[in-house]
Amino acid sequence: MDDKEKGAAYWSANLRLIFCSLIVWALVSFGFGIILRPMLSGISVGGADLGFWFAQQGSILVFVVLIFFYAWRMNRLDKEHGLEE
Repeated sequence: MDDKEKGAAYWSANLRLIFCSLIVWALVSFGFGIILRPMLSGISVGGADLGFWFAQQGSILVFVVLIFFYAWRMNRLDKEHGLEE
């Protein structure tokens, strides 16, 4: 593989990781917090229904977890493509 193909493979893997992370975040924040809230209202978490919990706290926690996951996965991706610091 030449440098151009390696760069394209790296960029493709990076975009795939970003896209998957955004899908998870959208599903949790918009999907569970807004669209599926009526279905989740019967499940109680800490005194509040699950839909409200996702809208208020769950999406923020998932976002923070996604930040750490993205950093960890990008470090692995950098090592796989020989771009580590």
